[in-house]
Amino acid sequence: MGRLRNIMHLCVKEWRSLGRDRIMLGLILFSFSINIYTTSASIPETLHMAPIAIVDEDNSPLSSRMTGAFYAPFFLPPAQIDQRQIDPHMDAGDYTFVLDIPPGMQRDLLAGREPTIQLNVDATRLGQAFLGAGYIQAIIAAETRAFVQGDRTSTAPVELEIRNRFNPALSPSWFGAVIELIDNITMLSIILTGAALIREREHGTIEHLLVMPVTPLEIMLAKVLAMGLVVLTASTASLMLVVQVWLRVPIEGSVPLFITGAALHLFATTSLGIFMATVARSMPQLGMLIILVLIPLQMLSGGSTPFENMPGFIQVIMQAAPTTHFISLAQAILFRGAGLEIVWPKLLALLGIGGVLFVVSLRRFRRSVAGV
Repeated sequence: MGRLRNIMHLCVKEWRSLGRDRIMLGLILFSFSINIYTTSASIPETLHMAPIAIVDEDNSPLSSRMTGAFYAPFFLPPAQIDQRQIDPHMDAGDYTFVLDIPPGMQRDLLAGREPTIQLNVDATRLGQAFLGAGYIQAIIAAETRAFVQGDRTSTAPVELEIRNRFNPALSPSWFGAVIELIDNITMLSIILTGAALIREREHGTIEHLLVMPVTPLEIMLAKVLAMGLVVLTASTASLMLVVQVWLRVPIEGSVPLFITGAALHLFATTSLGIFMATVARSMPQLGMLIILVLIPLQMLSGGSTPFENMPGFIQVIMQAAPTTHFISLAQAILFRGAGLEIVWPKLLALLGIGGVLFVVSLRRFRRSVAGV
């Protein structure tokens, strides 16, 4: 009971210290509210309001039909320019796409010939250029087929009926909001625990703790529990208020099960934060070390790209990262409604990784305070 009382008093000390740090409190509030909203609402990797201009040298019903087929939210209203203005506008970056419809296109098409339409693409806007060219090709083909056949009926012998599970509208904001929430949980748990230990060392209060009847285990447990609980509370509120209410992202599975997984993930990442704080000797060093660790964790854990698309040796290495299992667990619960019978291996993996990180960090922490 005495050890639990010591840990509780140390947790209260950590919370009071955090409460006086307005910058850190602002970072927590921003990360779990505005940052999640702006990231998901920016519609990454999707063609959205792309600027396009059309040079209509045919002035036929077919060319007018093509011009009218480009509409929001994929494209801005097409601008009408002449051929001499193509290069100046492309050089200035005014349009991502310039479609040049040649004279006599409709006549050649009806005569059985195959006219060519030129599409100029500003490839410096890589995302829009890659997706937009395919969109434009499909639009031109559909309008040409409808004009020649007199309707939009497909001539394909087999009709493919697509049913999108878990995200019927293919809205990237659904996926982006959850992934940003996971990234913020990882980032802030490492920052808060690491900064708490570095702050103790820089202010000289670590010596005060060592002369008190508390052990390094109690000090570390207090930092892990205090900062983990802060991040867990903020992330739960963000999931229920920002993701579900503000962004209207439907949650299919059990929120308590997700919180359980988040708690195990925080056990691992807060321990990692303590370990990094024992390696770094100052806040600038800790910041640089966090950047070096966070980027691989976020990029290679299956949040940015499918985990299966990565090289085999990367997949093997990243099995030791807690974010790999947490992202898989979160997607299964929140999107697909998976239950405990499906995600228990991920929970067990998080518990094992967290245990190893905690033991290693505790040994490192004991050595670092022994040299104070």
